[in-house]
Amino acid sequence: MRGHGFLIANFVRGNSIIHRTPLWLKFLVVAVCGAASFLIVDWAVSLAILAVMCVLFMLTGAGLRRLMRAVWMVMPVLLVIGLFQWWQLGAPTAARIVLNVLVCVVAASVLTATTPVQDLLDGVVALAKPFRRFGADPERFALTIAVMLRSIPFIAGAFSDVRDSARARGLERNPRALVLPVFITTVAYARQTGDALAARGLGEGD
Repeated sequence: MRGHGFLIANFVRGNSIIHRTPLWLKFLVVAVCGAASFLIVDWAVSLAILAVMCVLFMLTGAGLRRLMRAVWMVMPVLLVIGLFQWWQLGAPTAARIVLNVLVCVVAASVLTATTPVQDLLDGVVALAKPFRRFGADPERFALTIAVMLRSIPFIAGAFSDVRDSARARGLERNPRALVLPVFITTVAYARQTGDALAARGLGEGD
């Protein structure tokens, strides 16, 4: 099964200034971009921030193709959201919402393109440790992130494979031919993942 079509860029080895930036600072940038998406009210400001994030992404050396792939995966959803918001609230608001989502996608791509997955998970564990007093388990939280990072590309690849197969049979317009195989494959993958975790004593209640 092909694992392409992930929403954010995969790690790219390099020695850029973004690669050398401390992980906590990159986490902070992503968090600020996420918070800003709720606070910015001017689409021009959103566009300027998006331009800055795109420049930062290019500084990682990941390349324009990776950036476009990360953005392209969310475009169908953003198109629907943008058109709906345009109809409901007007063009400026629609543009602001779409641009803010793109800012978050590109910011997350900067993080993942310059941080190995293991370092990213270790950072998640470190950030979650203060919440132990509230009953949180940082290791399980990191495990959840790891499973998610592995599952999304698999499901995206499953959909692409099914779509190609349906197109070869002339069934690309048949929703059942597209949705049902992906649903079955996803459920099977989830069961296999659950069995693998259970076999290692993970994911069970304390």
